[in-house]
Amino acid sequence: MLEVKNLTKVYDDGTVALKNISFTVEDGEFLIIIGLSGSGKSTLLRCVNRLIDPTEGDIIWDGVNLAKLEGEELRKARRQIGMIFQHFNLVRRSSVMTNVLSGRLGYSPTFQTMMHQFKESDREKAWQALERLGIEDQAFKRADELSGGQQQRVGIARALMQDPELILADEPVASLDPVLAHSILTYLERLNQEDEMTIVCSLHYLDLVQRYSTRVLGLREGEIVYRGTREEIRAMTDEEFQEIYGEQAQRVTGGLEGNLDEFGLGE
Repeated sequence: MLEVKNLTKVYDDGTVALKNISFTVEDGEFLIIIGLSGSGKSTLLRCVNRLIDPTEGDIIWDGVNLAKLEGEELRKARRQIGMIFQHFNLVRRSSVMTNVLSGRLGYSPTFQTMMHQFKESDREKAWQALERLGIEDQAFKRADELSGGQQQRVGIARALMQDPELILADEPVASLDPVLAHSILTYLERLNQEDEMTIVCSLHYLDLVQRYSTRVLGLREGEIVYRGTREEIRAMTDEEFQEIYGEQAQRVTGGLEGNLDEFGLGE
């Protein structure tokens, strides 16, 4: 279980990105975080795996407070937490296989990984991950030769190399068209359902929130302003909607279909 307690993040320029927020994520949940650009979604995810250091608060994963870890202890704890990025975060000039193998960095001595010296078992694991994502035929292409959807599948395969119990996905489909967005979220849903992997994902495509979430958190200006299930967000009132997105936001007739770009509120 993931427990976030009284988490606050204040950047060096004085920007308060997160304000004393608390929530829990049960094992096996598919939690989606919604909110405007600048609401704190990315900061929250990056605090959880300590890409960003929180200013105050606790981040407890399986009984270990990640907020207090440093050095080798933090490196070991991060092995269980995969990260998927909006802009893929691949080494564009390196091959797909090399990018996927980089997911084993937390398990391998630094000098070996710098020389691209990986165990045969790691290479076999990488092939299995690529096959699972349907891109094994792209293994020896440069990452920048792939389409956006293919690159994001490489990012998922790389995360799988960590043997994660938790995956954090920071706007993983914001750069993709709607068809590819559903494809990527379907892969994450399979990991959630077939591997019982916990997924915490930030999105602004509201139709995807309805389709894939088991639970939803709404952020606004660094604070949690909404908590609900998939069914509850489908029944969201205008007042609840505007609490998250502001009084100027308009809902699509008949529900929440569409995305925030339609309202001028996206990334």
